[in-house]
Amino acid sequence: MSFEGFTQKDFDTFHIEGLDARMEAIRERIQPKFKVLGDALCNELSLLSGSEMHLHIAKHARRKVNPPVDTWLAICPNKRGYKQFPHFQVGLFDDRVFIWLALIYELPNKQAIADTYLKKLPAIRKSLPDSFVLSFDHMKKDTISVGKLDKQAWIQSLQKFRDVKKNEFLVGLNIHADDAVLQDGAKLEDLVKHTFETLLPLYVLARDSA
Repeated sequence: MSFEGFTQKDFDTFHIEGLDARMEAIRERIQPKFKVLGDALCNELSLLSGSEMHLHIAKHARRKVNPPVDTWLAICPNKRGYKQFPHFQVGLFDDRVFIWLALIYELPNKQAIADTYLKKLPAIRKSLPDSFVLSFDHMKKDTISVGKLDKQAWIQSLQKFRDVKKNEFLVGLNIHADDAVLQDGAKLEDLVKHTFETLLPLYVLARDSA
């Protein structure tokens, strides 16, 4: 089975009212696509990183009332969970697909990772295309273009990630729902793989800072 990409129907899932109805649509429409794409990405990232990677598909199990506004797959070396580890994500809001290297607030060694990134900042900045964006909260859509950040803004962002417990650091691509590449499964899979390959040096720095 090959990955088919994402359609407007997938994005419309997040306009369905009610937790149960929206979760049913996520399970029927989106999670089977996550499984196919995620398995391919796990194989690719295992080869690139030199360690076995595992797929996690968000279950949203803690939600009791409010339906999720996004959903995602995550890939990391740990079988049991991903939030306490640097990990790769692909997911959807109602208006975009996001492709991230995600360092979220549950990481126990945020400070060490941030200090490593600060030391390696010139190389990091050089490695990231201007089309990439940053987010500092995985629950929000707000992003800032890498191309608009000067050195001082980078330093301030990484210091805030280091020093503020709830602050996060996510870097990668956001693709708007109307972009034709999303409906071409092969092209989108290649784009995700290329994005993760570009982000791999940052992943390795974060992993080895543990």
